[in-house]
Amino acid sequence: MKENIVIGIEGTVGAGKTSICRCLLDKIENSIILHGGNIYRAIVYGMLTHKTHIDTSKNLDAFEIMKDLGIEIKVEERETVIYMNGKKVNEDALQSEQASMAVSKVSNVADNSKLYQFGKELIDRFRKDYNIILSSRDIVKMYPDVTYHFFIDASLEERTNRKYMQYNKEIPKEQIKEMIQKRDELQEKTGYYKIYPQTIKIDVTNCKNAEESTQLVLENLKELVSNGI
Repeated sequence: MKENIVIGIEGTVGAGKTSICRCLLDKIENSIILHGGNIYRAIVYGMLTHKTHIDTSKNLDAFEIMKDLGIEIKVEERETVIYMNGKKVNEDALQSEQASMAVSKVSNVADNSKLYQFGKELIDRFRKDYNIILSSRDIVKMYPDVTYHFFIDASLEERTNRKYMQYNKEIPKEQIKEMIQKRDELQEKTGYYKIYPQTIKIDVTNCKNAEESTQLVLENLKELVSNGI
């Protein structure tokens, strides 16, 4: 029996990772999207909604916080979704500006070792039945058995424009640009933008939409497969 694959998609803030994953879902047979980043977002969102003071000077154990908040990961309509104490968490809440900034700060100081082990076991469990499109950070470190690893990037200006549209033009562009720069800095400091020997880096600055960005990923994927990689 042919082994199911794991396609890891990560990249810079606002480069369109989630949109690419959703486009890939219709291109990769028997596949699901595992939104790994949303697990971390849910942890921080739970801390914020429970009025928990996020003290980044303390040793935070991401996995223990996840358990305390009653966070569960389920698959609905071929994508993972987050439940907290039995109630589904709206993705818009996870993607908010406040949650995004807090995630970058917390992930920079938290102990992620047990959370990474949980993530690896989760991927292995889903991989038994599906091809996995994995959207997350630090993929190779968390899951060394990833079949293909892509890092999506775009210019700061383009990423700012995309986030501006995502927030329905309700946040000034300069504010969004500053937010992206701060998150980039925190992500780099954490080591999340690391390029590994097997990583394929794809610049989507000139792509007009997610479909064009996805096509670049597919072209590289086909080349890897044809080369027996």
